[in-house]
Amino acid sequence: MQLESTIICPDCGHRAMETMPTDACQFFYDCKGCGTRLKPKTGDCCVFCSYGSLSCPPIQAQRDGEAGAACCKS
Repeated sequence: MQLESTIICPDCGHRAMETMPTDACQFFYDCKGCGTRLKPKTGDCCVFCSYGSLSCPPIQAQRDGEAGAACCKS
């Protein structure tokens, strides 16, 4: 499982490498380039799933078939 993801702001294109939490979903993220507050797109559980280069740890675990893996959405 990878814990670092690059968040790309849809407004200004700024990229920032961030460490994803493993014990909670991150619903908001303030862009370090323009200050826009990002929130998950409809159907996504967190900002990493919407704007990151990698999905959040619970989604990664589900894809890897780990038992008991769940995301905040479920």
